[in-house]
Amino acid sequence: MTLTLFQGTMEQALIYSLVAVGLFISFRILNIADLTVDGGFTLGCATSAVATLAGHPFLGLLLALFAGALAGLVTAVLQTKLKVQPILAGIITMTALYSINLMIMQNRANLPLLKCDTIYTWAAGWLPANLCKLLLLALIVALVLLGVFIFLRSGLGLSVRATGDNPDLVRSSSINPSHTITIGLCVANALVALSGALLAQYQLFSEITTGTGMVVIGLASLIMGEAIVGRGGLIRCLLGTLVGSAVYRLIIAIAITSSLQPSNLKLISAIIVAVSISWPAIREKLAVHKLKKAAMQAAREEDSHA
Repeated sequence: MTLTLFQGTMEQALIYSLVAVGLFISFRILNIADLTVDGGFTLGCATSAVATLAGHPFLGLLLALFAGALAGLVTAVLQTKLKVQPILAGIITMTALYSINLMIMQNRANLPLLKCDTIYTWAAGWLPANLCKLLLLALIVALVLLGVFIFLRSGLGLSVRATGDNPDLVRSSSINPSHTITIGLCVANALVALSGALLAQYQLFSEITTGTGMVVIGLASLIMGEAIVGRGGLIRCLLGTLVGSAVYRLIIAIAITSSLQPSNLKLISAIIVAVSISWPAIREKLAVHKLKKAAMQAAREEDSHA
């Protein structure tokens, strides 16, 4: 792997790490399987692309955050007010977002941003040209992680965390779990949309199918990070999203450089998620097998001495 390819891989890892952070909030903290992610990621791409075409790349990031929060709000209302099952609520919102994203992109499946000024071209004016994208993305992700950390350590954030752990306890403390679920889903989907906004300006186009399979990619990054870093304090969990995203993108980059067909990348993602989720069980079975092997070896040695 060349240095240029490695740098590009790390840049993409920083972008996609925000999806993992969003899924950490919804999947790990709230215990909600939120499928809004696929549509919300494309929503961020489309919103950012349209704003960038109008000459406002930074405004595009803010609009993507707001649009993603609105998508999370719709999913939360379906769950908390209309009593729709969480998975179905995410599917409904994701399906609706397909048409909404097309409308935002002026009914075009692909919206190119060639010759448009982006946040990366702006950064090239005051950062080293060969490292401007990497440094800018590292700064943005660091600020986002700091903001998420501060939020989750605040009184409101602690209420959101408590809702996922024990909603009955939260309810008995005169806190409405519906409100905390809504806030958590809004924050999670805002981060997912921000990731899409950064990607659209990074790759200089927005496509209607960009978000397909984003849930799998985010879960792969999240679970791999937990397997490597471990699940412990909040700082460790947030750093795990970065590590998992980097490892996942490296695996994808290695697969691409090894002449693997691009159509098989989704299959690799699914395998990574399956292995990561089942790794504790696999490790336990390996340990049991090792103990059995050691016991059998000891029994043979006793028989030989007898």
